[in-house]
Amino acid sequence: MGIRDFFVKQAVKYGAKNLPKEQQEMLKVAVDKNPALFSKIAKEIEVLKKQGKPEMYASLDVMKKYQKELQELFKK
Repeated sequence: MGIRDFFVKQAVKYGAKNLPKEQQEMLKVAVDKNPALFSKIAKEIEVLKKQGKPEMYASLDVMKKYQKELQELFKK
């Protein structure tokens, strides 16, 4: 399973299934544009989870850290 597939599955698992198709596609495109960023995010979330932080809070913390980079990806 590739990085893109991993993130798409995670997004669907946590609510992207409720997103309109165009927003789901935006997410796929963003992952395709910068898979290294999403890989880094996934690794940091895993580290926080191993330290005992719940996945939702770990995800929020890491996403806040990379907020600017993510915003740039979704602008284009």
